[in-house]
Amino acid sequence: MPFELYVDLSVADARQIFYDRNVQGVAVAKNLAMSMDQRDFAARLAHRVADAVKVDIDGRLVPFTKFINATKRQVGKAEPEVVTLSAMRALVITAIYGKVGLSRSAETVHEDELPAAATADQVEQYVVPALARLIAEHAQHFLSRSALTAPAALAGLGIAVHHTTPWADPSNAMSADTLDRLLAGIHWQREARYWDGVAAKAGTSGRLNFSGGVKDSGGRVADALLYPGTEAGRRIRGQ
Repeated sequence: MPFELYVDLSVADARQIFYDRNVQGVAVAKNLAMSMDQRDFAARLAHRVADAVKVDIDGRLVPFTKFINATKRQVGKAEPEVVTLSAMRALVITAIYGKVGLSRSAETVHEDELPAAATADQVEQYVVPALARLIAEHAQHFLSRSALTAPAALAGLGIAVHHTTPWADPSNAMSADTLDRLLAGIHWQREARYWDGVAAKAGTSGRLNFSGGVKDSGGRVADALLYPGTEAGRRIRGQ
């Protein structure tokens, strides 16, 4: 049982602490709690990916960590951050597991639960630089709050990255160069003509709603990224 021990408190202070803990105390937001969980292998890797990226802001290199919100499920328009930690974590999890990772996005990932053909060191050594490179190369899409910052889009990108990992199924494996070619023609602008029915839904006003989330839309995004000849694949490429 967790406990706190205080020494040399006055009775008044002890009473106040009792009140604060039992009346004023509120549950910590899930995203904030997850960002603090050092047992979660995926959260640790998400932090390391962010630490490995620097983005150019008016000629000044700024750590990508400055643009990650670790406390909320969604980033507000007026906030300086452009992506949530939970979305970054979804990117990491799907890069590790592929589509199976969509169902694990809300679960703690332990090192002894990794794919059978992968070790924790191998996963970290491949996933961190691979994702850091993609984020750096698409930094402007992140900073402009494009569709790429949506959790479903990042989960779909992670699934695509999974096919380049050393532990991927050989029948679906691809090289990093092949993945780069698939991503080259993607229109990441938040426009209905590209993302309606893929990662988002357009309302009657034409405004896109990306609230479908990782489990609902991540698989569709991945298929659109990986298979250019499909209807969704052609849509996000403006064809």
